Amino acid sequence: MKVLVLNGSPKGKYSITLQTSLYLEKKFLEHKFHFLNVGQYIKTYEKDFSDAANAIKEADLIIFSYPVYTFIAPSQLHRFIELLKASGLDVSGKFATQISTSKHFYDVTAHKYIEENCKDLGMKYIKGLSADMDDLLTEEGRKAAKEFFAYVCWCVENDVYETVPKQDAASAHLPVGTISISEDEKSGDVVIVTDCTKDDKQLNDMINRFRAVLKHKSRIVNILEYPFSGGCLGCFNCAVTGKCIYKDGFDDFLRNSIQTADAIIYAFSIKDHSMGSIFKMYDDRQFCNGHRTVTMGKPTGYLVSGNYPKETNLQMIIEGRSEVGGNFLAGVACDEINPDAEIDRLAARVDYAIDNNYSQPRNFYGVGGMKIFRDLIWLMRGLMRADHEFYKKHGIYDFPQKKKGTVLKMYLVGALISSPKLKAKMGSKMTEGMLMPYKKVLDK
Repeated sequence: MKVLVLNGSPKGKYSITLQTSLYLEKKFLEHKFHFLNVGQYIKTYEKDFSDAANAIKEADLIIFSYPVYTFIAPSQLHRFIELLKASGLDVSGKFATQISTSKHFYDVTAHKYIEENCKDLGMKYIKGLSADMDDLLTEEGRKAAKEFFAYVCWCVENDVYETVPKQDAASAHLPVGTISISEDEKSGDVVIVTDCTKDDKQLNDMINRFRAVLKHKSRIVNILEYPFSGGCLGCFNCAVTGKCIYKDGFDDFLRNSIQTADAIIYAFSIKDHSMGSIFKMYDDRQFCNGHRTVTMGKPTGYLVSGNYPKETNLQMIIEGRSEVGGNFLAGVACDEINPDAEIDRLAARVDYAIDNNYSQPRNFYGVGGMKIFRDLIWLMRGLMRADHEFYKKHGIYDFPQKKKGTVLKMYLVGALISSPKLKAKMGSKMTEGMLMPYKKVLDK
């Protein structure tokens, strides 16, 4: 086969993810590998897509290779997919798969994003490989990579691929009722972050209605107008100081113009099963905060134009972002069903959350995500110094092995119930004993 590796990492040939494909090239000499550093040279492909188009035409198998950045692929690969779709190139029937590296923090949503876009393009998608950053350094990891590619080859040879039908993501775009805006008697500060263009009447109408019914003052920050120098480079320059290597001032802008607000609302139109490449650049560049949940406790919400009810992966990303960040998700208002009522309810919940300082305990998305970060930062605390200090200060290092009293108690309980005689004597007393702490709370 002619195998084309689309390297979406902004690090180009220095990408850790890329090393897996280079390893496969050496192990499967019967196939011809070709590599395009689309992430590193995305601005070049914006000007001229022809080289990429020719390489894609020639390929029998396309591998999307990338590190997972903020729940999905890097913004540079987002942009490449936008360019691929806009080019009109017919890639239907071509086989495609993906290789990612991460610490398995929401790798599932990243892979689903690539899968959904492959299906949009009519490609024959084969389930990809989600590897740990260090897997290739282990015998087990190298074995997994070889077995993965052998499986991909078998799939191509036998025409086996994922056959889930492509969903129709067409949106109803129901009209939004207009209400006059008056900020005179309002207080507080709610920031609405958007990439809305002036001619996007639908999204502008949604934003305007939200601002009108919201009881707190609001302002708009349009990231489409921000002079970004580029997407996150994954260079870790910010790991110690928190300062981005770019000189476009985004880190200060983020901290002084957005994160100071009482609540943060995101407004966007769905693009390619995500918030689009501009919003992805904005998300990725927030890595200047490292893995620190610096907006913890702030309410958040979304105004979404598009068929959000059918975008289950995007739903998971939005909920996961809020949960990991420790933000109360006040809601997602879209324009599919009764947008006026959806927007009004979102505004009411945001108002309530601000007035009552309301938050909720994290669910699985938040608890599981933060445990991955907890272990990662503990191992990398020599490099991620700002993260390490933040985690210590906020008690995020909640390792179970530190709870020695609980561990000893469980050993004692385990010894008791392993004895049939003692278990019979205890009867229901163990259950009653487990409820005793709760009974004390109720009695108070």
